Amino acid sequence: MLTHPISVPRRYPPCPLVGVGVAVFNQAGQVLLVQRGRPPRQGQWGLPGGLIDLGERLEDAARREVREECGVEVLIGGLVATFEPIEWDDEGRVEYHYVVLDYWAHYLRGEAVARDDAAAVRWVDMEGLTQLPLNEATHDVIRRAYAAWQQQAG
Repeated sequence: MLTHPISVPRRYPPCPLVGVGVAVFNQAGQVLLVQRGRPPRQGQWGLPGGLIDLGERLEDAARREVREECGVEVLIGGLVATFEPIEWDDEGRVEYHYVVLDYWAHYLRGEAVARDDAAAVRWVDMEGLTQLPLNEATHDVIRRAYAAWQQQAG
């Protein structure tokens, strides 16, 4: 795996940035969420994830991001959705543009703790998702991922 030879800015990028998100489920059917520690979406709750590195496979990036942000190891189950968040500034310029491939995964081992750019991590029951300010796209990904996880686990 090679890291980016030239640093590509996340804010006002010259092209869309490709990343991964992962809905991790433990044996109890809880999903692992992170509170973002950096912009964009600093302070908001969502799925662990981040940008892929040059030469890195998508599923390898998914495993790495969960390990870096949450300290846990996972087994990737499959792809559940794609998400394309784009944010414009007040002048109409693209400030952020990501293409995110969302996976679901089985929790394997490790204690979930906030690391890297995560401010906090939390295992949440499906019923408890309504208590957190998650955007509709994240809710949708989690619902799809949970259905895939249930089908595989059951």
